[in-house]
Amino acid sequence: AVERANLLNMAKLSIKGLIESALSFGRTLDSDYPPLQQFFVVMEHCLKHGLKVRKSFLSYNKTIWGPLELVEKLYPEAEEIAASVRDLPGLKTPLGRARAWLRLALMQKKMADYLRCLIIQRDLLSEFYEYHALMMEEEGAVIVGLLVGLNVIDANLCVKGEDLDSQVGVIDFSMYLKSDDDIGGKERNVQIAAILDQKNYVEELNRQLNSTVSSLHARVDSLEKSNTKLIEEVFFSFMDAEAELQTYKHSRQGLDEMYNEARRQLREESQLRQDMENELVVQVSMKHEIELAMKLLEKDIHEKQDTLISLRQQLDEVKAINMEMYQKLQVSEDAMKERNEIIGRLEDKTNQINAAMKQLEE
Repeated sequence: AVERANLLNMAKLSIKGLIESALSFGRTLDSDYPPLQQFFVVMEHCLKHGLKVRKSFLSYNKTIWGPLELVEKLYPEAEEIAASVRDLPGLKTPLGRARAWLRLALMQKKMADYLRCLIIQRDLLSEFYEYHALMMEEEGAVIVGLLVGLNVIDANLCVKGEDLDSQVGVIDFSMYLKSDDDIGGKERNVQIAAILDQKNYVEELNRQLNSTVSSLHARVDSLEKSNTKLIEEVFFSFMDAEAELQTYKHSRQGLDEMYNEARRQLREESQLRQDMENELVVQVSMKHEIELAMKLLEKDIHEKQDTLISLRQQLDEVKAINMEMYQKLQVSEDAMKERNEIIGRLEDKTNQINAAMKQLEE
């Protein structure tokens, strides 16, 4: 836990110092820029914390290239950077490839995104790190969050010609030991105490050596001049510290504004994405409803087509029955005509018989 806290503090100092110096530098950073070199050293120590010792063919090794190489499987856009690292000539060790990967990720301004997708997959990281490693704990997430601020930096690093295999990753703590107000006050107190001691010594000599009054007066004058000069130097150093503090405050204010603007844009994009997802859900539900209505309409059309076919069959049957009835009606009408003719003939014969019977009766 103490190691993680120390590494987190060093990462904060390194990232903060790099951003501040880069903003004041005002140009594209290159490989020889000392704060940038120290940043890569600190990141290398952070990634090495808690690494498991893996057994190779000939010996045991401990490298950060394993988890970094895993990023391309989790983040499709990282395939290009991994392929570029493998194709670089002159890199013979996994550590050299890991250092080249960090530099390329910084130039792409994707280091925070790559490492974020890595720390989320703790089950995969457990193959490379111990349970207490920095990348497995909250400190790793904090460092990844701090890396987002590096997107304001433009870096132009020549990875191809740099000897990354044999570099020694040693953190230079002197870069982070700045002279603030407390340190300046202590130095001023020490200087004033030294001046007072000298003055007391001169006064003691003045009391003891009355014969050398003139020389002591000259020495006191020189001490007073040096005292004034020292006070002026302390004052100027204090003013320089104040100016540096104001510069830091301005740069910090600018970074806070950039951070707030980035958070606002992130919230807007998140809200826009949520609205798009909600609209997509509505569109999908409408599509399902339309598909269901189409299926019901197709089913209704098929049923009506079946009914229409059945009605046509019934109509054909009715037409056949009507034709048959019409034919039977024609036959019946012909039979009726024949019967009517027979009846007429029979009536004529009956009338004739009646007339003949009347005649016979008469």
